[in-house]
Amino acid sequence: MAAATDPPPPAVTPARLADDLRRLGVRPGGVTMVHARMSALGWVIGGSEGVVRALLGALGPGGTLMAYASWQEHVYHAENWPPEHRDAYRADPPVFHLDTGEAARDHGRIPERVRTWPGAERSAHPEASVVAVGPRARWLTADHPGDDAYGARSPFARLAEAGGQVLMLGAPLDTLTLLHHSESLARVEPKRRVTFGVRVATPGGAEDRTYTDIDTTRGAFRYEDLDLPEDAFAVIGREALAAGIGASGTVGAATCHLFEADAIAAFGAAWMERTFG
Repeated sequence: MAAATDPPPPAVTPARLADDLRRLGVRPGGVTMVHARMSALGWVIGGSEGVVRALLGALGPGGTLMAYASWQEHVYHAENWPPEHRDAYRADPPVFHLDTGEAARDHGRIPERVRTWPGAERSAHPEASVVAVGPRARWLTADHPGDDAYGARSPFARLAEAGGQVLMLGAPLDTLTLLHHSESLARVEPKRRVTFGVRVATPGGAEDRTYTDIDTTRGAFRYEDLDLPEDAFAVIGREALAAGIGASGTVGAATCHLFEADAIAAFGAAWMERTFG
């Protein structure tokens, strides 16, 4: 007897994705930050390029697409590495080049595709950098502060200021990065912070710089003490949806969620203040 095989994923065209995105509520002319898990969408014609073309098509020529890039080679928990790896990294650390530094691979394929898109802009923070394409890309990515990368002067704050949206394109709610902006805004102390060094390319040569910010690996607060059923960001996202903040629908073969950036950021900060204040 022949072994059973899983059926192939459904074929999805960029045109269909763009139509689905508009139905979900992506606004032409708006600013949208995307988190994507491509495997959830189906078999997309054109792969990651097809997805980006669909997103830009839904946004239209007046719209701007944004993604969380970070940097594949950054590290601020080197103490957790094997000693040989840690010592070798510190002896000859990689240099963050704004134009060539690869987006973090664990954020999926879309941030790197956006980073390398014609006309793309990138913010200059080696850990929290974002990439963007469209009329507001330069404004979104300019002047990313080194001492408060997710706070009131960051690209994440500008996304909310612009009336932007956050699209979870098949991505799990625990990847809702804008909630790090909520952590920065929440009027609660103490917050977990980290200090780390990065070698950065400058016109005068490589320069060692030190950055201090909220801990985005473990979270700014002690979520592990709450006995939650899942990751805290997923809990916040689900509670926001239950409260009527955000919309859900299907794009391609994926269940997706769309949030107004200012609303989800405020909801997250209020949740953190209630929980830890």
